[in-house]
Amino acid sequence: MDFQIGLVIAGLTVGFIVGLTGVGGGSLMTPILLCFNIPPTTAVGTDLLYAAFTKAGGIFVHNKKGNINWKITGWLTLGSVPAALLTLWILNSIKTDIETINRVIKYSLGWALLFTSVAIIFKKRLLKFSQKHAGDKFHSESTTQNMLTIGIGVLLGATVTLTSIGAGALGTVTLFFLYPLLPTPRLVGTEIAHAVPLTLVAGIGHASMGNLDLSLLGQLLMGSLPGIYMGSMLSGKVPDQFLRNAIAVMLFLAGYKLIF
Repeated sequence: MDFQIGLVIAGLTVGFIVGLTGVGGGSLMTPILLCFNIPPTTAVGTDLLYAAFTKAGGIFVHNKKGNINWKITGWLTLGSVPAALLTLWILNSIKTDIETINRVIKYSLGWALLFTSVAIIFKKRLLKFSQKHAGDKFHSESTTQNMLTIGIGVLLGATVTLTSIGAGALGTVTLFFLYPLLPTPRLVGTEIAHAVPLTLVAGIGHASMGNLDLSLLGQLLMGSLPGIYMGSMLSGKVPDQFLRNAIAVMLFLAGYKLIF
């Protein structure tokens, strides 16, 4: 792929928004790549590795602040990585029918965007609801809770591998219901720690099937890394509620268009 300044600007914009609001990069980047006429398989494969590299730095920051519950991360990974590998195997087994794969990915992407937009809009309300209705069973981890965490991991593994969306907004919201008494920064940090191995495994799997454009990845990272830094510096200083709602509406419209 030839150098396109538009892709660097897209990376810069998405990185800035992620740093400023915490909204998942995958839910923004993949639809943008489709607008650049990037094939769905290449868009998802490239975006997964883009997410893995971008979020890797977040692990060090959150771990330094003590914002990662490694036990929860482990249970999530126990479900998500095998689910990702199974999804990759299924995609690889039908790779000769590229039209079907692209159609499945676009349809799955549409639904993931719709759910993500709803999760973004109602995130605070969902958090308040889950904390209000938290019983004593949430004060300590239980076997049932661990199994449900693995189940969430399975769903995230399949969704993220198919669409590159879900590791951030959807993962955090679902964890709110299982661990409502865990402070929000720890939930966010835990989900970032889980997202890196998941997107890395899924990204490498897609790359092995030829669904990776290294030139495209380089151009996105060229913009996103300084963008994330700038957004993070301004995070908390700029009211982001309007931005979040505007992004949610955009994602909903993009998802609706992909499905219908």
